[in-house]
Amino acid sequence: MATSVTMHDLMQATIDLGGSDLHVRAGVPPEIRLHGALEPLDIPPLTPEDTRKLTEEISNESHWREVEEHGGSDFALAYEDGTRFRVSVFKERGRYGVVMRMIPSTLLTFQQIGLPPAIKEYLFKPRGLILVTGPTGSGKSTTLASMLNIINEERNAHIITIEDPIEYYHESKQSLVTQREIGADVPSFAEAIRRALRQDPDVILVGEMRDLETMQAAITAAETGHLVFATLHTTGSAETVDRIVDSFPTEQQSQVRTQLSVGLQLVISQLLLKRTDKPGRVAAFEIMVATNSVRSRIRDNKTFQIRSDIQTGAKYGMISLDDSLLQHYRARRISYDDLISKAQEPDSVQQKLRDSFGG
Repeated sequence: MATSVTMHDLMQATIDLGGSDLHVRAGVPPEIRLHGALEPLDIPPLTPEDTRKLTEEISNESHWREVEEHGGSDFALAYEDGTRFRVSVFKERGRYGVVMRMIPSTLLTFQQIGLPPAIKEYLFKPRGLILVTGPTGSGKSTTLASMLNIINEERNAHIITIEDPIEYYHESKQSLVTQREIGADVPSFAEAIRRALRQDPDVILVGEMRDLETMQAAITAAETGHLVFATLHTTGSAETVDRIVDSFPTEQQSQVRTQLSVGLQLVISQLLLKRTDKPGRVAAFEIMVATNSVRSRIRDNKTFQIRSDIQTGAKYGMISLDDSLLQHYRARRISYDDLISKAQEPDSVQQKLRDSFGG
């Protein structure tokens, strides 16, 4: 039997409950992700007719055509109260499904995110590459949007964002902000970066470095006097550098290492973990600042030694992921299971715990 629930109802429920994601699938009730766990709503399982109706409710003609031709469509959607959702409509087993991620509307301070104040100075660099990395759903977009907001409020600059889709809307404040959406405004990230260089930018945000062409364009933009922000789905600074270098043909890798050793300013890797002290999630970070030592390790293809630089680089604002996790665990914000399962060197973390408790 078809349900009378509307997508409007489901979006409102996601907002009211403080969920991060809404899942709509045939054969099961709608589910909302709360603090990392999927929770079904008290609604009968949806039929294929229900999911088609709900999908049609939020899809325009071009989205629907893309779903029919390519099996899926991704776009952003604004709810009536201004809350924005990142939407992925898709087909599975011939039926329609939707996943909607709620984009937080409030931009956070560094303190609220949990980033050290020392990092703020990098937002005022005239050029270079700043990377925010981590798995899907780790809060990369929130961190980047908050960084751009600081620049927007405190710098006189032209900021160009290139996103797929646009998530946070930035009104021009001290800075002039231009926001371009892949598909709607420009065909690809690489093309958008090339065009951006002719539009007098000071700061460029690349929503995601998905392919070789985009990586090359972003690195070049950072080299030619622009501050470039970008994201990658990697965990750890050394892994991020290796991932970029390995994306290039072998004969270009030495040159790319040299470019990165000069242009890279900062890598922030983050994870979101369920809190144990109160509802919600908390971010754990690895922060790598490109000191002279780090730059030489990148240039000399010794990225495996970067972790030791991070461990001894607290005075530069660096922190290892394991130390960040330990801080949260000692403050009773995360569980022991999360501490050990997310640590890069779990044996070392356990030893530090034993040492701190006297064996």
